[in-house]
Amino acid sequence: MTETDATRARPALALTRADAGGETLWLVRRGNEYSRLGMSLSQLLCLSPMAARQAVEEAAEGGASPDRVLAPIDPQQEVWAAGVTYLRSRDGRIEEASDGTPYDRVYGAERPELFFKSTGVRTRGPDETIGVRVDSEWNVPEPELGIVLHSSGALFGYVPGNDASSRSIEGENLLYLPQAKVFTAACALGPEIVPAWVAETPFAIGLEIRRDGALVFEGASSTDQMARGLDELADWLFRGLDFPDGVILLTGTGIVPEADFTLRAGDEVTVDIDGIGRLTNVASRVGRQGRK
Repeated sequence: MTETDATRARPALALTRADAGGETLWLVRRGNEYSRLGMSLSQLLCLSPMAARQAVEEAAEGGASPDRVLAPIDPQQEVWAAGVTYLRSRDGRIEEASDGTPYDRVYGAERPELFFKSTGVRTRGPDETIGVRVDSEWNVPEPELGIVLHSSGALFGYVPGNDASSRSIEGENLLYLPQAKVFTAACALGPEIVPAWVAETPFAIGLEIRRDGALVFEGASSTDQMARGLDELADWLFRGLDFPDGVILLTGTGIVPEADFTLRAGDEVTVDIDGIGRLTNVASRVGRQGRK
């Protein structure tokens, strides 16, 4: 996507968490103008959907300017994720696994795969690093639409996300899923949250990976290829847990690089969701090899 296309696709209304004059603030962006929301995202998501929309739309215009855009999540909030929601994801998991049968079954099952991904304080924002485990030889980014949910489970908005993963660790044994998915800098979100009432589904999703300035991988998908609905995923997540501060749920990926590709330190990864935003991070090695 060219810079002109990216500018044209920028949503008219969005929520931004930013460092502004030494303060960490939640801002409402209308066009190129920012205003203070006057509360945290956690507080906003405790309101009813109608009251939250009113709070966003009535935020006083002007009077704020972000110095640095941060990950759009409060420190105490959580990020969860859904797996195998696209056919390509199912096929990719089968390719990597010593036994792919569970992935085939969960793709068509009534109950989806849901797993914990990150806390707010561990989540990376735009232009920050995304992790590549040093004890994994096969690592990939996973571009995903994140849905921002009220404490009631109702949909508030959308955000681009990167669910960085170790395919070699997950493929070795399904019980290793937490290690394959949860590690330093394994989750990135941003740059903004776009309220659901100003966005139109479905969303085209793109992934670009550049190495030393050259494009080494490019892929595209769309949320209309999902095997499950967004409301369905949210419903299952809230069946077993309460989220008094709201929650962000990554909804799975339809873009899986081929088996001969692995992410390297220094690679620039861009997740592009049409009408929602572009999230760019640079890969960095994390963790340690440990004792042999």
